[in-house]
This record gives sequence, C-alpha cells and structure tokens, in this order.
Amino acid sequence: MHKSGFVNILGNPNVGKSTLMNALVGERISIITSKAQTTRHRIMGIVNGDDFQIVYSDTPGILRPNYKLQESMLKFVNTAFIDADIILYVTDMVEKFDKNAGYIERLKKTKVPILLLINKIDLTGEKQLEQLVSDWHTVLPKAEILPVSALAKVNLKLLFDKILSLLPEGPEYYPKDSLTDKNERFFVSEIIREKIFLNYEKEIPYSTEVEIESFKEEEKITRISAVIYVSRNSQKGILIGHKGSALKKVGMEARLDIESFLDKKVFLEMFVKVKKDWRNESGMLRSFGYEG
Repeated sequence: MHKSGFVNILGNPNVGKSTLMNALVGERISIITSKAQTTRHRIMGIVNGDDFQIVYSDTPGILRPNYKLQESMLKFVNTAFIDADIILYVTDMVEKFDKNAGYIERLKKTKVPILLLINKIDLTGEKQLEQLVSDWHTVLPKAEILPVSALAKVNLKLLFDKILSLLPEGPEYYPKDSLTDKNERFFVSEIIREKIFLNYEKEIPYSTEVEIESFKEEEKITRISAVIYVSRNSQKGILIGHKGSALKKVGMEARLDIESFLDKKVFLEMFVKVKKDWRNESGMLRSFGYEG
C-alpha cells in the first residue's frame, strides 16, 4: 500500500509557516525573515519514503490585497484550499481568533482533515497554551489541535505521524528523488530576495522582484546574472547605496548562500532596473511566475 497527498500549509503572515515547511522537508525551501509577506509563491517541498509521498505546500500569508501582486498571492492561497488532502492551519501564541474570519469560516465548511498547529509554544507558559487550545476547540471544533515549535522542532515527529495516518492511498505525484517542484533559478532568485528583506527597511523589500537573466553552468563555476526590479527611481538609489555599498553587501551574502545551495563556486552579478508600478502590471507579474 502506497500513500500520497498534498499537505497544504495555510495561515496569516508571520505565524511561522515557512519555518515549519523547512523543518518538515528537512531542507531550506522557503525564505524566512521576520517581515510579513515574505512568501509570495506557492512552494512545494516533497518528502518521500518507500511507501509514501508527502507533498507539502507553503503558501503566502492570508491578506487583504491592495494591488495585483497581492491578488495573485491570494490566488495561491485559494488554490491550496481546493486541492488539499490535509490542511495544516498555522497560528501562534499571540494571534487573534477573528483575524481573517472569512477564512476560518471556509475551514469550518471544508471536508478536508485539518490539523491546527499552535506554533511558537517555546515562547509561552503552559496555562496560556491550555487556554489557547480550549479557545481554538471552540472556534474550530472539528480540527485536531497540536501545539508545536517549528523553530525548536517540538512535536514535529508527532505531527509527521498524524499526517501519515491521514494521508490517502495513492501513487506518487513526483519522481521519488524530487525535493521540490521549483527549479534552481527560482531558489537563486528567492535567496537574493531574502537578502533584500534582511538588509532594507520600509517599502524597499515589498517593492522589489528578482529575475534571473542568465544561469550558466561551467565546469568549476556557475555564472549568474540577476536583475532586481524596483517601482521608483528613489528606490533604486536606496537599493544600490553609497558607491554601491548596500547592493555589494546583498550580493556577497546572496553569493555565499547560493554557493552553499548549489554546492559550487558562483560568480554573481546584479543589476537594478526601475519598472514603474510593476506590482500592478499583468505582463510583468506573469513573467515573474504570478497570475497577472
């Protein structure tokens, strides 16, 4: 008997979905920063055994869209509601129950098994946790509630066992040696984008997108050319920094992580281009892998 299915991770921004995804897959698949809306795409991480295949799916945080980019991000979330075999709904110790109440109503109506994960339990006391579990039982009575810490890897083995028990019988969806549905170019662009999130404040990370223009693998080195798009000329100046110092720092940090990811020496060059209001331009969004 072989079991397989899509285990989709849903929740509001900043509750630790990407950290959980990486911990469950055992690889650094999703980028993680303390800023909200870091994840923009739906990213799959695949865990294989002799008699099972779990296709985890990390999704953008649930939000109210202000421009077309966020509308596309929300489409990834809605698709994850539709094709899930199991839903992991992630919350944390401080989130309010009424945040995005519409999605809680959708969870109440779904026939898919729900594992409600209260994340970051390493940051709280037992009494507060007991109260949260009780409150969530009232809000989502059919969900099975499991307190976890994705960062400290608390209760993840228990979570894995529960997922395996709920997984339907079926064939593998991807070859058994697959780790993800995304290619190396995608992860290189995500690493660069992560460094932008870590090194800049305010609107800069949310106004940038990274496109890999060329990816040339030679015997001893991989040569990568990346374009960072921004929405305004003023953002270009901030991104580059005084005499290019800010962009140089991003490039150095990204190159080290890309070399670790590819297990190979990397030559990375980056350019900054202004594309006004790219977040609302359907053609640009499609070229970046979103639905325009």
